[in-house]
Parts: sequence; structure tokens; C-alpha cells
Amino acid sequence: MPYLFALALTLLVEVPVYIAALTVSARVRPARAGAAALMVNCVTHPPLWWFLAQVPADDYWGYFAVAEATVCMVEALLLRRMLRLNGPVPYAASVTANAASVIAGFLLI
Repeated sequence: MPYLFALALTLLVEVPVYIAALTVSARVRPARAGAAALMVNCVTHPPLWWFLAQVPADDYWGYFAVAEATVCMVEALLLRRMLRLNGPVPYAASVTANAASVIAGFLLI
């Protein structure tokens, strides 16, 4: 899957999930939630893509799981900081958004 397609798919899936989760659960304004979702993905997606391209095929799925878990944590921490959120909401939103984009990617491969 070419990088720009993967990035577009990620944003297409994750940004609406983040907006829904953050506006309902944390009462963040939709525009602010969308901007934050866009920013965290622009921080994490390029290094994730680069890293996974370097992983040997035999070890891919283990590295993939650890890399996705790391992305979830980084995105949640960034959301906490940018949106001044406490509690589990940024973590739950990050896991949900990233799971949705992984599933979308698997469905298209």
C-alpha cells in the first residue's frame, strides 16, 4: 500500500472517530478535536510507516503489535497535553481510533 494512500485512509478513519469520542466523552469542540486528531496522526504516522518498512517479514506481526501500542500511547499522551484532558478518555479514544484504522487497512489489503 503506498504511503499517501495509507495516510489518507488513516486520517479518513481516525479523525471522525477522535471527533466523536472527544466531543461526546470530554466535551471538546469538534473543530478542536479534529485539529488535534490531525496533528497526532501527523506526528505518529510517518515514523510508524518508516519503522514497519524496516521490520523483517518473519518478525512483522510482533513488531506491528508493539509499534501500534506505542502509537496509541503517544497519541493519547499528546491528546492529554494538547487538549488538557485527564482520565481515561484520551487513551480510550486513541485505542479506538487506531483499532478502527488497522481494521480498515486489513479490509483493504
